[in-house]
Amino acid sequence: MAGSLLSVLLEVPLSAACAQVPTRTDRFGAEIAAAEAAAQRGDRTDAMARARRITTAYEQTGTRSSADHSEAGRAYALLATGNAAATRAALAAFDRAVAADSGNLDARRRLGQLFLDAYNGPEARASFEAVLARADGDAEALLGLAMVEEFEGKGTAMATARQALAAAPASARVLSYVARLHLDAEAFDSARAVAERAVRADSTLQSAWSVLGAQAWLRGDSATYQRALRAATLLQPRPAEFYTALAEAAVRQRRYAEAVRLAEQAVRFDSLSARALGVLGTNQLRIGQLDAGRLSVERAFALDPFNLWHKNTLDLLDKMRGFRTVRQGRFEVVAPSDDAALLALYIVPLLEQAYDSLARRYGYQAPTPVRLEFFRQHADFSVRTVGLTGLGALGVSFGSLLAMDTPNARERGTFNWGSTAWHELTHAFTLGASGHRVPRWLSEGLSVLEERRANVGWGARTTLPWLLAYHAGRLRPVSQMNDGFMRPRYPEETSFSYYQASLFCEWVERTKGAGALPALLVAFREGADTPAAMERVLGLRLPEVDAQFDGWLRQRFATELQAIGGTGGRDSSGGEFVQTMKRAVRAMDTQRDSARLLFERAHRLFPSYAGDDGPAWYLTRLALDAHDTTGALAMVEQVTTRDETAFDANKLEAELRERRGDLTGAMAALDRLLWIWPYTAGDHEALAVLAARAGDHARAVRERRAVIALRPPDLMEARLELARALAAGGDTAAARRELLSLLEDAPSYEGAQQLLLELRKRGGTP
Repeated sequence: MAGSLLSVLLEVPLSAACAQVPTRTDRFGAEIAAAEAAAQRGDRTDAMARARRITTAYEQTGTRSSADHSEAGRAYALLATGNAAATRAALAAFDRAVAADSGNLDARRRLGQLFLDAYNGPEARASFEAVLARADGDAEALLGLAMVEEFEGKGTAMATARQALAAAPASARVLSYVARLHLDAEAFDSARAVAERAVRADSTLQSAWSVLGAQAWLRGDSATYQRALRAATLLQPRPAEFYTALAEAAVRQRRYAEAVRLAEQAVRFDSLSARALGVLGTNQLRIGQLDAGRLSVERAFALDPFNLWHKNTLDLLDKMRGFRTVRQGRFEVVAPSDDAALLALYIVPLLEQAYDSLARRYGYQAPTPVRLEFFRQHADFSVRTVGLTGLGALGVSFGSLLAMDTPNARERGTFNWGSTAWHELTHAFTLGASGHRVPRWLSEGLSVLEERRANVGWGARTTLPWLLAYHAGRLRPVSQMNDGFMRPRYPEETSFSYYQASLFCEWVERTKGAGALPALLVAFREGADTPAAMERVLGLRLPEVDAQFDGWLRQRFATELQAIGGTGGRDSSGGEFVQTMKRAVRAMDTQRDSARLLFERAHRLFPSYAGDDGPAWYLTRLALDAHDTTGALAMVEQVTTRDETAFDANKLEAELRERRGDLTGAMAALDRLLWIWPYTAGDHEALAVLAARAGDHARAVRERRAVIALRPPDLMEARLELARALAAGGDTAAARRELLSLLEDAPSYEGAQQLLLELRKRGGTP
């Protein structure tokens, strides 16, 4: 997100600002420089007074030069805090400056920055591109474009910033921005090196000291941190900007509680900083301080009414007032009222199981209650997470506050809500056990590995695109794996990195023992960086880690690698496996026996492939056509045990197993089905019947409650079936309560009356 216009304007070195001597066509130059210098010192009163004098004189002036318009625009920008009219006046003034002199590139640049600060990316881009059309290679315009690309969420911001740096290698502003991008990507050594260059280039640049101080604080380098804080305080005696930058850096490292503490300090220094209030409020909401967070965001939005993040967040908080909260054990489930009862039936027992498992493995207990928020609209989940729509993730963890989509927020068969919840709860443990210092890639890898441990078929699995990328050398080594998450080179690299990181965790555990992964988290908690943690726990330097892990991957996937490309070149189109699959698919319509043989060949070539376009699923269909239920079961199981979203395959497996009298297997398949899509009442009915036949009365009761939560057309019958299930399980008292409640709503309901009489005969008058 771009910084405020004020912060950008104030990054002009004082020496440069004071050098602007008024001329015949530069009426306000000295006064606006003094106003900006006052604002940079934190003297808001003096800055505002000077800015108002400029705008008053400007509005009373007749003939105006391009410089007059531009300097007035800068003054209006200083007055823009909480004043949308001043922002519009600034835009108008910069527009007039350009109209009066199309060669006024400074006005065009400032216009672009002002648009960006008003969250108008297209207009900001147009303004910076207009500068570049007149001055190819203009460093400030390239810097502005990089900020636009970052604002738009594109992965090209660093590349554009490097162009700016090539055009102006000594530009402190460009250096400061590049350093901050390095910091965001957890490239701490690079962040420090570039930030040091920035402060050498201009020791009056507050943002440069902020980046230097932030990376030092994150790494526990107290000497550099104190040096940066002293310099920042000399520039701004109440260094709100410095502490806000630290808070933002803490957020990017997932250290949300510390971000709140730092932002509170920033707000104490400057209670009118929309940026500081926004960071404070957003992160108060993330750690569960909902009332305080809302108040802080409201204050930020009042000061910055163009801020889409804050508006969206406040709108969502209004919507969440209609949500329902289910408190049970160590968890709070917050969901839309129509979803809460159904989802809580399944998610709370699952998370209780996950909590115990993770606590044992990592030797850490996440603070409770753990709050899980469900959102039926993916856009709402995205706003809750980052303030804007468009986030591609399914869930997020802020520690003991988790948020995720409801199962029906996505198309059926594309989302496993059980594995997602387990994944996010794992973050609460790995973040906490590491003091929120574990690198992003390792935390994600651990979460995916824990998904695979949790349930049959859960978690990321080997896919053909991942294997092709690995074979072609398009995946990063462990030493660079964070870049796969923070700086993906192509759209699929992030998802590939999740799986690769989980394989690294698996490799560590298999080669170094079960205690190695928790030991890595302890090493990070105690201040080790990645190379030091690896050497301390694994006894390997990073190049050795890269080499040994790669060797393990090649051995583990030797069969699959041979099938997709053998020992040929790095660029593979899928090799024998893909060619065999193509021939098999072509043979399906006319040569079924040949197709079956080809699919069997493909399955042997790539046995772990489980997609719905893979050989196992085709072989399932061929076996069904031949009435070979044994063969169909053997093949469909290859899919359901490897693909967590295989809805149709699990449905088929449940039917086949029930037909063969395998109640336990049928129930297991239906259970997996419900973690993909829990909204079909018939699936719950089927599982309830199977559970009752198998004597699993607790599961039967759960499924009867699920049917009621789905509000079936015959609700009275569903409630009667629940009472029957309760009675069959021996909970006569609960069955009676359900029946009495039912008869209050429908006094003449014969089925309920009859069952109540039967229960009275069994156990006496209640």
